[in-house]
Amino acid sequence: QVQLVESGGGLVQAGGSLRLSCAASGSTFSFSVIGWYRQAPGKQRELVAAVNSGGSTNYADSVKGRFTISRDNAKSTVSLQMNSLKPEDTAVYYCNLRRGPIIGGGEYWGQGTQVTVSS
Repeated sequence: QVQLVESGGGLVQAGGSLRLSCAASGSTFSFSVIGWYRQAPGKQRELVAAVNSGGSTNYADSVKGRFTISRDNAKSTVSLQMNSLKPEDTAVYYCNLRRGPIIGGGEYWGQGTQVTVSS
């Protein structure tokens, strides 16, 4: 059983910064791929950033250079540092965890945290 809890969302002015955190339960965190997704009203959920077990990261082009994803395996947490925020970053942000088949498989989602960027 995996539970994900996001925190750190809020209201910020354009150009400001926020740091999102995701805390995961269980003992398989270090072997999992962790991603941050976001979904704005009327739009599909999209991948923002991801980090695999080896520390390799991927970013959406729209956030590259502004956002940074990092993981702390000892604490089973992943963070998303968001700088130079823009109104188009406004969305509900979700933490996602994917496990490979050797550790049980599965995909898990947090409940989301709202990020609102005002112009």
